[in-house]
Parts: sequence; structure tokens; C-alpha cells
Amino acid sequence: MSHRSTPELSTLMALRVRGVVDEQALAAAAGLALPVVRDQLARFESGGAVRHHAGALAGWGLTAAGRALGERLAADELEATGSRPVVEDAYRGFLELNPRLLHACTAWQVRPGPDGPVVNDHRDPAHDADALAQLEAVHAQVVPLLDGLGRALERFASYAPRLGFALDRVHAGSTDWVDKATIDSFHTVWFELHEDLLATLGRDRASELPDRSDEE
Repeated sequence: MSHRSTPELSTLMALRVRGVVDEQALAAAAGLALPVVRDQLARFESGGAVRHHAGALAGWGLTAAGRALGERLAADELEATGSRPVVEDAYRGFLELNPRLLHACTAWQVRPGPDGPVVNDHRDPAHDADALAQLEAVHAQVVPLLDGLGRALERFASYAPRLGFALDRVHAGSTDWVDKATIDSFHTVWFELHEDLLATLGRDRASELPDRSDEE
């Protein structure tokens, strides 16, 4: 049976991967009832871990202290459950697949033109079929990684169904579901998975860049 994260960690991690969101979206992302999320937000706000943003992009977001607290709680969870090796293995597998996912998304966004790449207008079925085949290959390989993660930590169990749903929408003709940022597209879910893995392991994206100090 997979481990269910505490409401504290579930709330912080959902904010970490979603950015600034309202209470209802946060509750859905965290898998918690709305009253529970409201209680968590009230306690975190008083402790300086979250703040409410007004204006066009209104909603709740993490502070630097909240990001650090989430990483500490995630580290404690890995230690208590002994699941760090599983997450580390999944993260390594993810990093191997990430360049292929980015290549597939780029192929979906642009296609060859007479004078160089042009915005893909999706009028070339062969080009789109090739890009979609790349996406499907990435999906087929990431699902086993996600299955292992979900068996260890329950909060990772939603990623595979979300990626599958996005892919189904693309097959149904909704091209936005490959990479549109404002919906639960394949790329959106992939980005959140990446952030979740980083936060769980206490890393940041800069740590993934190759060390070029010996080239300078």
C-alpha cells in the first residue's frame, strides 16, 4: 500500500508544482477537502510559508520559507518511508526521457519550411504523426516509472492518468493538449512532475545543467 502524504506536505507540494492558485484548484491538486486546505493555508500564512496574491493572477503561492519547509517535510517523508531510492531511480529515468519530450513538443510547435522552421499549422499530417509518435514513445516509457512512484508515494499516482488523458485528447483532435500552458496538457503535467521530483529530492533545475567549469 502506498504512503499518503500528510495534509501539510500535500498542500505545500501542490502549491510548489502549480504556482499561484485559488483554494478550489489547490484542493483538487492536493487531493484534499476544501475545508482542510483552508485550514492549512491559514496556519501556513500565519507562519509566513504562504501568501495570497491579488490582482490579475490572484491566488495562493509559496514564499521562500514555504518552499524550504516543503522540501524539509518531503525529506522527512522519504526517510520515514524508505522511498528515496525509488524516487531517485524515477528521477534518473525522467531525466533520460526529458530531452525526448522537449524534442517532441518542439516538433509539434514548428515544422520545416522552405526557408527554415515555421510555426506548425497542423496541415502536414505526416509531420504531426511523427511528433505524436515521439510523444507516445515517451509516454510508454514514463508510465512504468510513475507506477513505481505511485506505489511508493500516493501523491505521484495521479501523473500517469493525467498524461494519458492529455494524450487521449490529442488523439481526439484537440491539438492544444500537447503543450498549452493554461490547461492540463501533456507538457503542463510533465512540467509539474519534474518540479515534484525536484522538490521531493531537495534539488533545483540549475543542478541539472552540465558542469562546464573545466571548459572555461
